[in-house]
Amino acid sequence: MINDMDSQVRPSSQSAPGRRAIVSVRDLTKHFATRDGGELPVLEGINLDVVPGEIVALLGKSGSGKSTLLRCIAGLIAPSSGTVNYRGAPLRGVNPGVALVFQTFALLPWLTVQQNVELGLEAQGVEPAERARRALEAIDLIGLDGFESAFPKELSGGMRQRVGFARALVVNPDLLLMDEPFSALDVLTAENLRTELLELWKAGEFPAEAILMVTHNIEEAVIFADRVVVLGTNPGRIRTELQIGLARPRDRRSPEFEALVDEIYGIMTDRPSAETPPEAEESGIEQVMLPHASVDGTAGLAELVLAAGDENELADLAAVVGFEIDDLFPLIDAMTLLGFATVENGHIHLTEIGEQFAGADIQRSKEIFREAALARVPLVRRIHRALEHSVDGTLREGFFLDLLQRHYSVEEARAQLGTAIDWGRYAELFEYDSARGEISLPVHASA
Repeated sequence: MINDMDSQVRPSSQSAPGRRAIVSVRDLTKHFATRDGGELPVLEGINLDVVPGEIVALLGKSGSGKSTLLRCIAGLIAPSSGTVNYRGAPLRGVNPGVALVFQTFALLPWLTVQQNVELGLEAQGVEPAERARRALEAIDLIGLDGFESAFPKELSGGMRQRVGFARALVVNPDLLLMDEPFSALDVLTAENLRTELLELWKAGEFPAEAILMVTHNIEEAVIFADRVVVLGTNPGRIRTELQIGLARPRDRRSPEFEALVDEIYGIMTDRPSAETPPEAEESGIEQVMLPHASVDGTAGLAELVLAAGDENELADLAAVVGFEIDDLFPLIDAMTLLGFATVENGHIHLTEIGEQFAGADIQRSKEIFREAALARVPLVRRIHRALEHSVDGTLREGFFLDLLQRHYSVEEARAQLGTAIDWGRYAELFEYDSARGEISLPVHASA
């Protein structure tokens, strides 16, 4: 049961008769408090069921609230409004039917593999002999037999993550929650671990009834999931859901697999037309969030798109540079925000000004970037305007951080200001002294 006012949602597997949801999320909204007592919206109007026998992937870019939703379902944080139901009953506190695998391994370094795996059982009050028996079974299941007495420092990254899986699965959870569990691993290790887990799932040997995983990797979602739920950003809302009706094991090179991946690319990269810029004065900094993209990266992608001509499919462009399409998302967002490109159905097209930017020499590209930043990027425009109205053309960065923290977390406020400074310096709208923590108008502008 997933609602989205902006996208048509396909029928869900959860509607199948006789399959009562393990977890049901209803009208969930989550805000975090800001320093001035305001609210930072992270999730809004989320409706989601997870039923026995399915793997669901939550897919979305940074800022979509994927991990926050996972923690609400785990009962680690409470929703601001709405409910999380476990087995039909509203959740009060930690969810007793779930276990969580994190991106980081989160092992206690002074404990052995077996002792780390036994932690959850010990918290449940399981007797030592039974704890040891179940821990050894989980260690064997996950492929770590022979490493029971090893300490985390003796293990590779992949082996440490296996310990994390064993620790989660040993408690026989109804629902296993996975928060980007493969992203800290090298490509080959991640692929091997994914394959082994899916083999256990297919063989019916997986000690959980269902899996809900967070990922930003589109191919990983299609490889793993029966159902993919795509979240938008700022705040996180469900855009659409797709059924992945492919038999396992799934062939990445099959036309069906590639078609699904392309469809999700299209959903995640679709943006409003760059011909309609944000309202120059009305758009607040909290409404136009800067992507974490450098000017050099944005210019590089623009040049690639220009060179590609009509061969402008994003998946192909990503393959050319040897990166995942997910890695291009911030650059794509920067290009569309600045009005340099439009994206539709997984294809990117340069606007007229975007073509000029991509083909210009350094001085002309700075001029184009400066005009676009002032017209379309409220944060850059407001920093520049504040400097123009200051006594000496200089203001401390802490002033802007304080304002940003009314709308963003401390970490995100710093990231937003860092990107704005990068863009403003390139456009020669302002300068930055990191030692003094000051932003100032360029000398020629303040003279």
